[in-house]
Amino acid sequence: MQLNILSGGAAQSVVNGLAGDFRAATGYELACSFSAVGAMKAKLLSGAPADLVILTQALIAELAAGGRVLPDSCADLGRVRTGVAVRAGDPLPDIADAAALRSALLAAEGIYFPDPQKATAGIHFAGVLDKLGVQGEVGPRLKTYPNGATAMRELAEAQGARLVGCTQVTEINNTPGVVLVGLLPREFELATVYSVGVCATAANPDIARRFAALLTGEASRALRVKAGFEL
Repeated sequence: MQLNILSGGAAQSVVNGLAGDFRAATGYELACSFSAVGAMKAKLLSGAPADLVILTQALIAELAAGGRVLPDSCADLGRVRTGVAVRAGDPLPDIADAAALRSALLAAEGIYFPDPQKATAGIHFAGVLDKLGVQGEVGPRLKTYPNGATAMRELAEAQGARLVGCTQVTEINNTPGVVLVGLLPREFELATVYSVGVCATAANPDIARRFAALLTGEASRALRVKAGFEL
């Protein structure tokens, strides 16, 4: 028996952290796909089997309005901010304000971040590069990946000096070999609320609701905070 979940990467560490207890309590294995929220929405709309979706609050609301998610099942996990990362052991660049972040990006030999068209943090960070006026200069050094978790794994394994990455804090915290430098400067701040919803076509709606309650309830509060969610 399995529960099919489509999820943005921001929730990956929390979902995986609850899988063992949920299996022990219900007998259900979690069959999860994690990637950029845009890709997960597209996967759902293309007919991929799904009992539960975990996306941004805005996308869950959109899917509920369109009849794809049961409106009374929607609940929030918490807010996730977007930050800058480097490899563990590397010097921490100054990113305290726009000027400092601009200097750090111009000095970087590689800049790692998620899909600038489908990933929440990737879309936002591409806009930050534009606002800082560095897109053209750093373009050859940009390294983009389908999701933040992949971008951070690639950063952790990369060779070279002065490498930086940008994605959501939960994905940075969940990747061995990278460390959080800090949040994006206030003028570029991105705080995204993530929500869960039971799919209208769920094969196991009662079990899906049970996992949604676990995911958003008091029992997972400490796990969510440790992962980087703000409640």
